[in-house]
Amino acid sequence: MSELLDVAKRAIELAKKKGASDASANASRAREVEIGWRDGKVEKATEATTRGLSMALYVDGRFTSVSTSDLRPEALERFVEDAVALARTLAKDPHRALPEPKLYEGRSKDDLQLFDPSHATLSVEARRDFAKQLEAGARSAAGADALVSVTTGTSSSHSTFARATSNGFEGEKEETSFGAWAEATTKDVDGRRPEDWVSASARHHADLPAPEGLGREAAERALAARGSKKGESAVTTLIVENRAARRVLGALLGPLTARALQQQQSFLDDRLGKAIGGKLFTVTDDPLLVRGLGSRLFDGEGLAARRLPIVKDGVLASYYVDVYYGRKLKNAPTTAGPSNLVLAPGKKDLAALLADVKDGIFVTGFLGGNSNATTGDFSLGIQGFRVRAGKKAEPINEMNASGNQRELWKKLVAVGSDPYVWSSQRTPTLVFEGVSVAGL
Repeated sequence: MSELLDVAKRAIELAKKKGASDASANASRAREVEIGWRDGKVEKATEATTRGLSMALYVDGRFTSVSTSDLRPEALERFVEDAVALARTLAKDPHRALPEPKLYEGRSKDDLQLFDPSHATLSVEARRDFAKQLEAGARSAAGADALVSVTTGTSSSHSTFARATSNGFEGEKEETSFGAWAEATTKDVDGRRPEDWVSASARHHADLPAPEGLGREAAERALAARGSKKGESAVTTLIVENRAARRVLGALLGPLTARALQQQQSFLDDRLGKAIGGKLFTVTDDPLLVRGLGSRLFDGEGLAARRLPIVKDGVLASYYVDVYYGRKLKNAPTTAGPSNLVLAPGKKDLAALLADVKDGIFVTGFLGGNSNATTGDFSLGIQGFRVRAGKKAEPINEMNASGNQRELWKKLVAVGSDPYVWSSQRTPTLVFEGVSVAGL
């Protein structure tokens, strides 16, 4: 048994001793390192190590959640005693209780490879050199003499976690993650300073892309944005780049939760088993992806992780139902929130998708805006390129796409073969027909 699991179990024992009927405890430790590099030199270097304990306490039909960073035995006992006393001052809530133990069963024994042992041997010099190579890649791009500034960086985290409950759950995990990014700024003829960025995240350092290529892409994207202008207002086809498509798909996550359903804040209420999009729209929540950034063997409540179909051929297949709001809705729990969200890819690459469209807008990013979880209405600033004769043409910005999520996914007419792998949301390029865009 690990030290953290021992801390969690000791906290549970104390809670029962002090009068709690049930309790859960999460103990964690994390180390994070970041190197920031700007225009040829280190801009910042940070390292932080944190540890803590969070508890959920069930006392005489009442509930509270508390946390502390002081794990000394004498401090822990005082903390638990005070927390139990606090819980007794609260109103009763009949829906608050630990998950049924059967929900803990069936945990996968797969090795998800979430921990990279090389984390411990990654030196400060290696991190700095990686950031330096990112900048060198940006400076090697064609036209790089027009760059005003290049900012790059690397980061890593190593975390350990243990959870225990008074009704039989025990679980531990150890994870690493690594990140790299580059941002390039250039100067336009009118004095504006277009900028763009690239980033990548992975569980294992060896899975990150080569830094030179990543930096070069950031510079090329920024340089390509020079001369951008508003385009004409129209109802047109949008080709949404894979990394930008995460913003569109992410707008569905809030309305899919049991909390939103119970509080009548979801435009997807009463849509289970009904079409919410076109036949090409299939989304799976997959917590068991090897080296996935959202992968897990159990969720935050201890429920055994299982693949969950969210949308199948355009039909809504599941909600995210946690234990508490599931009881309120009288719905069986699924899982409290997303792990790896995978939108099923198609068979055509970006060039083929552009060629099929002939005329439209290629969206490379969203700037501000919002999507209303209750109504489904959205309004998003967009930047990217006009598409003419099946190819990228002049850059555009300061335009706005608007509509309603109820209709948007029904307009999905093509899906790319290029899922974005540097995120827990693995979205390919998406093509939507007949979207309203405001510009000139």
